[in-house]
Amino acid sequence: MSASASSETVAARCQQRMADCGIRPTAQRVRIASLLLSEPQHLSAEQILASLRASGARVSKATVYNTLNLFASHGLIRQLSVDGTRAWFDSNVDAHYHFHDLASGALIDVPVPDVEFSRLPPPPPGTEVDGIDLVIRLRKKAS
Repeated sequence: MSASASSETVAARCQQRMADCGIRPTAQRVRIASLLLSEPQHLSAEQILASLRASGARVSKATVYNTLNLFASHGLIRQLSVDGTRAWFDSNVDAHYHFHDLASGALIDVPVPDVEFSRLPPPPPGTEVDGIDLVIRLRKKAS
């Protein structure tokens, strides 16, 4: 399959996923979705903006942020707050946790079955646990 046919296939899949989530697939939204949803990955809005601009796309920072927030609010992606300095956007919306490499900033998926919780505190009255976000921070071992 040629590169253009492959990118057309990715774009078509992204349009369908957006439609399934109730999002109108505008040209800019499809470009952003095609970049982020082409593979399981974790990207910041700044990385997405830089990649789009490097490919010749004329897109504003506000458009990227608004689109990512729209995608997250409709469940197309997950927004992550890992270190308090920036938001990350995760193309994998299935339940999972993360390793965070402090040196490189990279996020690595950790499957749910690989983590065990033996006990959780009871939630406040009238509430129930809806999910757990877990970030395991990594650093190089001291020599």
